[in-house]
Amino acid sequence: MRAFVKVLFCGSSSLAILLALRLTVFASVDDAQSFALQAAEPYIKEGFQVREDYWGGDLGSGEKKAVRQQLFKGNEYWFWMGTEVERARISVHIYDAEGKLAEQPDGWEKGHFAAAHIIPKSTGSYFIIVNIEESPEERTHWALVYGFR
Repeated sequence: MRAFVKVLFCGSSSLAILLALRLTVFASVDDAQSFALQAAEPYIKEGFQVREDYWGGDLGSGEKKAVRQQLFKGNEYWFWMGTEVERARISVHIYDAEGKLAEQPDGWEKGHFAAAHIIPKSTGSYFIIVNIEESPEERTHWALVYGFR
């Protein structure tokens, strides 16, 4: 009976630790999403509607990720990126299907916030490249949200 209790206790402890670590990962992506939404706040006041869907994950310093999104001619879009790592430097850029930079020149990067603006010349697939330029963390959680008008 003692062996059973010992195995049950060890197994329960291991499961609790794994669940706690998993919740920490989700909290970090959620935190990154909060920062991305914070970057969007001034644009909401200008009439941009923020979509509920978003992208997120974690990247190491110098790593990039491409996100593909269908954009429509006649609309205007902003993509906002954020991370909870305050000393991180991040960037976001938008390319058309041919690999040409398609964003407007008013995009910006401010520490752990970044944004890119596009008014598509044609309807089609565009690639949003998120980049962790540098970070004190081995892996940096990020989130990308977007809005249109």
